[in-house]
Amino acid sequence: MKFTKRHLVYLMVVIVIAFFLSSYKLPYYVYKPGDADALNPIIEVDDGFESVGDMHLVTVRGGQATPIQYAVAKVLPHHEIYPIKEIRPEGVSEEEYFHVQLQMMESSQEAAKVVGYTAAEEKIEINYNGVYVVSIIEGMPADGILKKGDRIIGIAGKEINKSNELINFVEGKKAGDTITLEIVRDKEKITKEIELEAFEKLDNKVGIGIQLVTDRSVEVDPNVTFSSGNIGGPSAGLMFSLEIYDQLTEKDITSGYQICGTGEIDYEGNVQRIGGIDKKVIAADDEGCKVFFAPNENGAKGSNYEVAKKSIKEIDTNMEVVPVDTFNDALDYLQDLKLKK
Repeated sequence: MKFTKRHLVYLMVVIVIAFFLSSYKLPYYVYKPGDADALNPIIEVDDGFESVGDMHLVTVRGGQATPIQYAVAKVLPHHEIYPIKEIRPEGVSEEEYFHVQLQMMESSQEAAKVVGYTAAEEKIEINYNGVYVVSIIEGMPADGILKKGDRIIGIAGKEINKSNELINFVEGKKAGDTITLEIVRDKEKITKEIELEAFEKLDNKVGIGIQLVTDRSVEVDPNVTFSSGNIGGPSAGLMFSLEIYDQLTEKDITSGYQICGTGEIDYEGNVQRIGGIDKKVIAADDEGCKVFFAPNENGAKGSNYEVAKKSIKEIDTNMEVVPVDTFNDALDYLQDLKLKK
């Protein structure tokens, strides 16, 4: 067949349409089931004990949707579409959002170290260095006053060590009040005044429009290293702490099984709610996990645990969902788990 100019035009049109459908970014995010990655290759305690089974972190895949991804998410089960403004605040770029997620992952690893080493009665030392500014929302009070990388070390003359201390202080104020922050920028201590503003989208809570992580260092012995790559967010904290404990102690708490779960963990070992648990249940089942730990939220209606149980019924699997409010809840369950035959 003779290839004419008309054919060339048609081909170019098809290429342009295909490129648009696969590359153009819509103002929506799509979330779907991810993976259930074994933690042995990700966490390594020096001279740690080995186990027959594995602990797994569970992920949700997500990203800004192309037209094709949007259309697929409309018809496939367990795919969810959200307006982009519900995922990352206006003025926060995709790169900044991803950076925040990685910072949250680092914070979860630090908390997991504290919980795991404390439970195993191993040596641990925590040093606090203030609060680290990881992103600033464009157009909010802090915009143009603070910078990413600023370390907040004080407020109104009071020393600040943890992000919650700053958040709690601000919650006691009202819109229009001015706060004085002491920060370290480029090794120089400086003072900045910022007027608080009410956030309509957050039930008129007051703030200055920044996202924070606590800048702390945790020293442990024996040493532990993490290789989590580009996995972000705080939801692997519980499983990190269990894996660390398992490597630090001689008893194999996996009992030969594949153990999955999710939940943000704080420094006191409390397990907190996370997002996308229905998708994480699917990822865990695909990996053949026997047990799935889910945040119980102290029995609250609509808890992660309740959603996980519903998902288990929908996919008709015999994987056991275990409700946990603390690290010790999960550890107690594993300590009683019978050895796999």
